[in-house]
Amino acid sequence: MSKIAKKEVKEQIILGIDPGTNVMGYGLVLVRGNKYEPLQFGVIHLKKYGSHELKLKKIFERVTGIIDEFLPDKVALEAPFYGQNVQSMLKLGRAQGVAMAAALARDIPIAEYSPKKVKQSVTGNGNASKEQVAEMLKTLLQIDVPKLLDATDALAVALCHHFHDGRLQTRGRSAGWKAFLDENPGRIK
Repeated sequence: MSKIAKKEVKEQIILGIDPGTNVMGYGLVLVRGNKYEPLQFGVIHLKKYGSHELKLKKIFERVTGIIDEFLPDKVALEAPFYGQNVQSMLKLGRAQGVAMAAALARDIPIAEYSPKKVKQSVTGNGNASKEQVAEMLKTLLQIDVPKLLDATDALAVALCHHFHDGRLQTRGRSAGWKAFLDENPGRIK
């Protein structure tokens, strides 16, 4: 028997969500150490529901169902960005909030990433197209690219979280809380 004990490989499931009010993407990634593999990914179709309130209810129910089935350790969401108009952004923010509430109702920690950060993390290019993200995921996760790219966007959010989990994000060259505080004195109250 070896005197060197094997390190136990930590395993976790990350649920990535690409919020939407017509189509919401979701993707589950199983992480073992530095290795990762897709568990499931798909979309939640919401266009058929007439009112925005009913869409929000369905988002909560479906996300809760996914959480209850796969028991993710963490949930990562793509942050809404200003797109077509303020009303669209408001509705997208509500959809994201309901997905967050589903995770928080099950005591699952959440993280949020900008679309640019997700693209940068997966492709190396913060301005990559949805198609470029999907092609990179095809290589990274050995998957067939689905027709609806909201599913691959959600997988990208989950991978982005894996790549950045536990790391302090700073804009400067230095890292750590002291560097962050030195670079952001206006944030201290």
